[in-house]
Amino acid sequence: MKTGVELIAEERQRQIEVEGWVPEHDDGHQNGQLANAAGCYALSPENRHYDYGRNTPYAWPWNIVYWKPSPNRKSDLIKAGALIAAELDRLNRLEFQQPKT
Repeated sequence: MKTGVELIAEERQRQIEVEGWVPEHDDGHQNGQLANAAGCYALSPENRHYDYGRNTPYAWPWNIVYWKPSPNRKSDLIKAGALIAAELDRLNRLEFQQPKT
């Protein structure tokens, strides 16, 4: 049985290799977009408040075509974890680029 960390790492790798969401792409997502998307997946389906005009959770930062909830709760949590990892990596890169004073 794989651990949660292993499942999240696999999903993050899939996002990069299959979806093409490479670090350079992630760097363009500012203002908490990756974290907001993660939060949408992390919420239980019963607690997601939908914008029915868009058929996505209110906090969903992107177009509806990118909202892909799973019928499986575990899969949504894995996606959420991978998006959090992407946001952490983005913040690390940003911090590294800042000049030290």
